[in-house]
Amino acid sequence: MHESGQSLKNKRVILGLSGGVDSAVAAILLKERGAEVHALHMTNWEDDDGYCTAADDLQDARRICEQLDITLHHVNFARQYREQVFSCFLDEYRAGRTPNPDVLCNREIKFGVFRDYAKRLGGDLIATGHYARTRDIDGHTTLLKAKDLAKDQSYFLHAVSEAALAETVFPLGELLKADVRDIARDHALDVHDKKDSTGICFIGERPFREFLATWLPANPGPMRTPDGQVVGEHHGLMYYTLGQRQGLGIGGRQDAGDDPWYVAAKDPGTNALIVVQGNHPLRYSVALEAIRASWINGQPKALAGDGTMRCGVKIRYRQEDQGATVESTAADRLTVGFDARQAAVAPGQFAVFYEGERCLGGAVIDSATSASEALLKTG
Repeated sequence: MHESGQSLKNKRVILGLSGGVDSAVAAILLKERGAEVHALHMTNWEDDDGYCTAADDLQDARRICEQLDITLHHVNFARQYREQVFSCFLDEYRAGRTPNPDVLCNREIKFGVFRDYAKRLGGDLIATGHYARTRDIDGHTTLLKAKDLAKDQSYFLHAVSEAALAETVFPLGELLKADVRDIARDHALDVHDKKDSTGICFIGERPFREFLATWLPANPGPMRTPDGQVVGEHHGLMYYTLGQRQGLGIGGRQDAGDDPWYVAAKDPGTNALIVVQGNHPLRYSVALEAIRASWINGQPKALAGDGTMRCGVKIRYRQEDQGATVESTAADRLTVGFDARQAAVAPGQFAVFYEGERCLGGAVIDSATSASEALLKTG
């Protein structure tokens, strides 16, 4: 495990180079630390409809390597991505949940097949442009939040194994995003002002509904209130997220007040989208159930002991840590009780656990448990 600033002399480091400013600056920093840097650009999605920027990103990667005098390798992982990430993405939507493919992509692709390929290239270590840090604590490689908390990506890395983290360098972990752009500008890199990528490559800038409809058939159904009143029709449960306010098409109803409408729940059994107005209790949860936990350094001692622990929890990226009590209630099942109620707890997303700046791991949200659940059942 190599912390920021530690010499990498005589080490061959295989850097995941996306073609963006973050991984480009990571290459500069690795060279400054004495590493023999090889760049590996991954193609994870093949689509010729113009929405995915993969072709442009490859050209940017080539220019970066020319400017920095770095060897560039290009590999196509599209088959592995479809089998190990995209298929799960579709399965989750079919089941009425809201998946987060970035977490699976990191575990299966960037720190899985990429890592294996890097070893075939003779790599001693791998590196990425993620905003995160690692540190050796009591003989374990631990994952820490980045210095720039606004850019910290530990949430998306919580399912990466300790073994993979021990062979990874995160050059940007101690930097602010503004510092990264300044370094790129100082080195006259063309990508110094390139816009950060957002969302998922295979969706790109196209409308989400349009993309999903090409893979999953639309299944319209009723929009109803918790008491059973039908107030509209939805286009398909998969197109909506919990807490969503825009695009419902039911504002201004004469039989309702002026408060905005929100998506509060999905009922796959009746194919109904449950909507509420204003500050309705159905929008909030005080606890959740989570499954398939991934612990970076093994299950925390507190959970293994009396079965409970206090920690911070994030249920979405960039959320501040929320105080909570986590209880191990059964094999591979956790109950998370929050100190303060949480809005839009979405099954299929991840609850990620923190002890200060240290990321402990995470688990898949299976269901929300609160008084609002009782309201739904009486609807």
